[in-house]
Amino acid sequence: MNTRPYRLLQSLLLAFACMFFAVSATAQIQEVGDGTAGPFKAEHLTAELVTLSPQVAAGDHVTIGLLLTLEEKWHVYWVNAGDSGEPPSVKWTLPKGITAGPMQFPPPQRLPLGPFMDYGYEDQVAFPIQIDAAQTLKPGKVHLDAHVNWIVCSDRCIPGKAHLGLDLNIVKGPLPAPPVVGALGQAIGWLPKPLPADEKLMAVYDGKMLALTLTGDDRETDAEFYPFDKEVIANAADQIVEPLDDGVRLRLERAEDLDHAGQYAPLPAMLHGLLKIGKGDDADTYEFTIPVAKGAVPPLSLASKKALPANVKPGTADITVFSALALAFLGGIILNLMPCVFPVLFLKGLALVNTGSQDRRHQRLSGLIYTLGILVSFWIIVGTLLALRQGGQQLGWGFQLQSPGFVAILAMLMFFLALSLAGQFELGLSLTSAGNNLANKQGHSGSFFTGMLAVVAATPCMGPLMGAAVGFALAQPAWVTFAVFTALALGLALPYLILSMNPQWTSILPKPGAWMETLKQLTAVPLFATAIWLTWVYGKLYAADGVDRSAMLLTAFLVLAIAGWALGKWPAKWGSAIAAIILIVLAIILPLRKPKVDTLTWKPWTPDSLAAARATGHPVFVDYTAAWCLSCQVNERAVLRSDDIIKQLGDQHVELLKADWTNYDSAITQSLSSVGRSGVPTYVIYPPGEKSNPDVLPELLTKDIVSKAIERDSKAPDAK
Repeated sequence: MNTRPYRLLQSLLLAFACMFFAVSATAQIQEVGDGTAGPFKAEHLTAELVTLSPQVAAGDHVTIGLLLTLEEKWHVYWVNAGDSGEPPSVKWTLPKGITAGPMQFPPPQRLPLGPFMDYGYEDQVAFPIQIDAAQTLKPGKVHLDAHVNWIVCSDRCIPGKAHLGLDLNIVKGPLPAPPVVGALGQAIGWLPKPLPADEKLMAVYDGKMLALTLTGDDRETDAEFYPFDKEVIANAADQIVEPLDDGVRLRLERAEDLDHAGQYAPLPAMLHGLLKIGKGDDADTYEFTIPVAKGAVPPLSLASKKALPANVKPGTADITVFSALALAFLGGIILNLMPCVFPVLFLKGLALVNTGSQDRRHQRLSGLIYTLGILVSFWIIVGTLLALRQGGQQLGWGFQLQSPGFVAILAMLMFFLALSLAGQFELGLSLTSAGNNLANKQGHSGSFFTGMLAVVAATPCMGPLMGAAVGFALAQPAWVTFAVFTALALGLALPYLILSMNPQWTSILPKPGAWMETLKQLTAVPLFATAIWLTWVYGKLYAADGVDRSAMLLTAFLVLAIAGWALGKWPAKWGSAIAAIILIVLAIILPLRKPKVDTLTWKPWTPDSLAAARATGHPVFVDYTAAWCLSCQVNERAVLRSDDIIKQLGDQHVELLKADWTNYDSAITQSLSSVGRSGVPTYVIYPPGEKSNPDVLPELLTKDIVSKAIERDSKAPDAK
């Protein structure tokens, strides 16, 4: 199965899910252990420090280890956790003369979780650590004190921490080498080795696929690759193993970059990874760093193509049309429970509770129209996907999230709905007061567009069981794709449709009351959380100026909040509705307008870069600024980025340096002092000539001030 079309959304969703569980669990974390010898039981694992020997000679070393014993179906992570997670870490407090080396990681396993892939360890794992004792240490006992952090995951992720300790005896040497036994000894034996001298490993990249070819003496049939860097390969994609007469070749699908153009992330010039050859405990693992060559990946041999199904991950090769339909239908039902969709369904549920058993025909019709809205929305998405696929595009479910404009509008929609649910204003109150006929018409069209809203809201929430079905559908003929997405749409519509078709069931629902308002306000929380996450996604789509773009979206949230205040302050008034519409349009414009491209290059300021710039014989403009300085940002956008000033700086060949004081820098502080200033903003122009005096500009700039200063200071002192 080709998983690339929707891996962007998968990775972001899993990161959001892990962040959600981690944040919710943080308040409950308690550090186990008291710094003495363990083991100590934490949530879903046991942690302790172990050693190959309880004694170490002065001037020698001994290997200890962090040993984690995990409950069934729980895992911890390798250096590169894969699609989510973080590796364990240790912070030491050690006596004088004792030093600890870095924690070493045994080879991991591939741990599939639905459509995702983690790299980590199950059951039990030991991380070896070398402890060195200085020659000057005197015999006696020393205590090693460690604060350990980890994330342990199954279908949810829980951070954990422990305060562990271990006593060692310092003795006179030399000592015989301790036996390498137990879980720690096994981990040491599994540590990656360098490639043998008689074997050669090459990496070739053709823009979409990365091929690793190992050549030596023997034919190999089993291999796995683990990158140390993220975004190198598509973690969950199949690693196609092609046995060769003198080695093995691995074909690896590349990971996509998270930019708005949908481009692949550039590979590092040097590929750092692990290559595991063989199976189980008998496998050999090699750590390597090799250059990546651009070129054509050799085609698969006929024998390898025939053997390909053996390399397909369990759960994808056996998918049929009927199983894909069933998975999609069930996934659509579960999608109603996702934090993005549930508030929309909740609003429809409130309407049913309020109407009770009145006007059953209207209730049934509302359910059908709501379902039609969902179906039409999904058909539009599928039609767009198929049209783009016909044109050569490779897109999948969630492709909308590759568009910054769509992400911004979706984030603003989630935020605005959350404001309404939180009680700032009643959404639709102004419209429904326009008259009964219009209100009745709004009721039916409202059901249709609520269905469409449910699909829009579902875009960032891919529920369980959907991944395999959607991936299968996108690789099939058009009729299969339409059928699977229709099943998904019907699953999403089913809960409300069943309730609307059986109006008498509303009698078992709780009666209207104050609880409804409280529950409605609580449902605003997941929508606010979704808006925060989408803001992060929006910033990620602009790699170069993501922080600035996210700030514009946050400003749009502020404008929306003012619009909501107007609707709540003067409800059901046309004046407030018109003001709110104007503010909403302004909010939409803010993040959607194209960023101004800075045609000038500002180099980082250092004493050396200033000296080099002045040595060119050109005038030098130094901008002392900081991200937290509001006046700096105003001057930059209103004056320094204006077309007139940009042209004048370019025409006069002014050297541009930016001294970023966002984080304290003593060199910048001294430089500010040398020109008689103690803070930012500060703007200094050095005329041509290494001995010319600096011209310090006012803190608040205008175009006229900067233009005259450039004209004045662009001439050499002897030419004035």
